[in-house]
Amino acid sequence: MDDPLPEQMRAAGTALLGALDESAQARATHRFDDGARRWLEYRPRPRPGVCLADLDRAGRKAAHRLLATALSPAAYAQAMAVVALEEVLDRAEGWRRGRHSGDYWVAVFGDPARDDRWAWRFEGHHLSVSMTVVDDQVSPAPVFLGANPAAVRHAGRPVSRPLGVEEDLGRALLDAIGPAGRAAAIVADDAPADIVSATRPNVAGQIAPLGVPADRLGPTGRALLDQLVAVYLDRLPPQLAAREARRLAGGPLHFAWAGPTGPGQRHYYRVQGDDLLIEYDNTADDGNHAHTVLRRPASDFGADVLAAHRAEAHG
Repeated sequence: MDDPLPEQMRAAGTALLGALDESAQARATHRFDDGARRWLEYRPRPRPGVCLADLDRAGRKAAHRLLATALSPAAYAQAMAVVALEEVLDRAEGWRRGRHSGDYWVAVFGDPARDDRWAWRFEGHHLSVSMTVVDDQVSPAPVFLGANPAAVRHAGRPVSRPLGVEEDLGRALLDAIGPAGRAAAIVADDAPADIVSATRPNVAGQIAPLGVPADRLGPTGRALLDQLVAVYLDRLPPQLAAREARRLAGGPLHFAWAGPTGPGQRHYYRVQGDDLLIEYDNTADDGNHAHTVLRRPASDFGADVLAAHRAEAHG
């Protein structure tokens, strides 16, 4: 059976543009070859596109329906928790910066109703999701989710912890691999200030040191590493997640950790494989400000499907 996702995404992109008035549509749409298509910005900075706060209800709902085509139900719930944290963070900062949950932007590159090549991005503070569609093939990534505060607690119990699974599985893996595995996995005593790939549109090669290879882990450690990778792949809709899992099956994986291993301390980990980069950090604000990203360094922003398109066109 053909993959229904490209058509679902195309329909949602077309519906979004149809829901916008002329001014909003002009701000939302860009040429496919616009340099702003290769863009990742998870900080509260100006960004291309149209702001959801400037749209009416129909426009905002259309933007959310487009976002939902790219995320699994669980990841969409995480994304909505991230959006809501803007209000929590603004209160914690004494309302000084005017952060608001409408400060998320959507941009469409090309015409989803007509073009063979088009792309879109939904982005704001701590959320950036980019999808590229070429010849009815969806190329996902980068997919960034962050959380500040990473955890809100009451009487020691979590009230909000959108990225808790990502943290807990990383810690469980580190615990399970034993002293020898940890000695190979821990590549630095101090965690980096942010994810290493940061907001760069290109990640050139793998990040060194690689850490511990999967084939040096015992059965429990390997199973937990596979679960950790699955958590990030499962941010995507099931058909995309399954495709990515098949692509990675049997290939090499490495796990690296930086920083202390105890809870509540600033820490970082990454997983790398063939055209796979997963990064997690919880280093700012005394270890209560998390960033996570799923990237495909050789295929981000549709590089894989665009290369196939060019090969077919010239072949």
